[in-house]
Amino acid sequence: MISLRRSRQGPKLAALAPERTLKRLELTVTRRLDGLLHGEHMGLIPGPGTELAEARLYQPGEDDIRHMDWAVTARTTTPHVRDLIADHELEAWALVDLTPSMDFGTGTMVKRDLAVAALAAIGFLTIKLGDRVGSYLLQPDGLRRRPARTGKAAMYSMLQAVLDAEPGPRAAGAPDLAAGITALDRGQTRRGLRVIISDFLPPHDAAPADLTHPADPAAAPPWERPLRRLAARHQVLAVEIIDPRELDLPDIGLVEMTDPETGAVHEIVLNKKVRARYAAAAAAQREHTRAALRRSGAHHLVLRTDRDWIADVARFALRQRRAAGRTVAPGVRP
Repeated sequence: MISLRRSRQGPKLAALAPERTLKRLELTVTRRLDGLLHGEHMGLIPGPGTELAEARLYQPGEDDIRHMDWAVTARTTTPHVRDLIADHELEAWALVDLTPSMDFGTGTMVKRDLAVAALAAIGFLTIKLGDRVGSYLLQPDGLRRRPARTGKAAMYSMLQAVLDAEPGPRAAGAPDLAAGITALDRGQTRRGLRVIISDFLPPHDAAPADLTHPADPAAAPPWERPLRRLAARHQVLAVEIIDPRELDLPDIGLVEMTDPETGAVHEIVLNKKVRARYAAAAAAQREHTRAALRRSGAHHLVLRTDRDWIADVARFALRQRRAAGRTVAPGVRP
């Protein structure tokens, strides 16, 4: 029997002593991840600042014409651009999805633990620069807000709150991901980094009754519009958490599956035809999510429970640096 509940195959972070676990997680981030990214470190999504710096000659093919300094260009009759100084004191906020589907996992960890790791990677690298980190926790019974603070103690408290969140079926009328993003957008107006950590799976009331048939690919997911509004003002990083069994099912015949959102149990025969239809539906759903995130203007990072999340985060950060025109430390490869 396959049950879509918290897996016992991997070590759960909260099963160890909380302080030892979180300290080890911090060391993993600061030693391994920060070691891969050391140099001119400005965060996982380096972007332009708001303060004007000196003007310099325009470099065709390298500079953005939107940064053209027309006053200097007119005086010198030579194209000049105005550099921007990146903001150093920012406020980062994360929305962490803790709905029942995040309690599933068949890799080395469950999806909730991977969400903690993603939050730690962003949080520890952010507070190292003196910035503040706050969070909204989307739990089965409602939305919980933790104020933005700086320092390791506050970061430990936030991570432990994610680990301690009680699992269970989603309560009737509880906010979904779209409502969580809207609350984050309306509640935190100061410009900065916004991180959405979720599996981006639709709630049970929005999912098709037959799991082997995808939803209408032309219909935008309900969270796309609020995410667009959020990305219009802030830098947005969407961290998608995936388990390999959500993409493909094993050939094991008759199984019982439990819907983590409702607790409903279904008997399904995993024959070749059903597995092929399921894989096609899962691929369509993931492509639907990727397209919606791309349209929203959010940066997209995929983390899987069966892969090295540190390496995936490092590769993503290095790609973002190169796309932003930053130099990468010699010898570092994505």
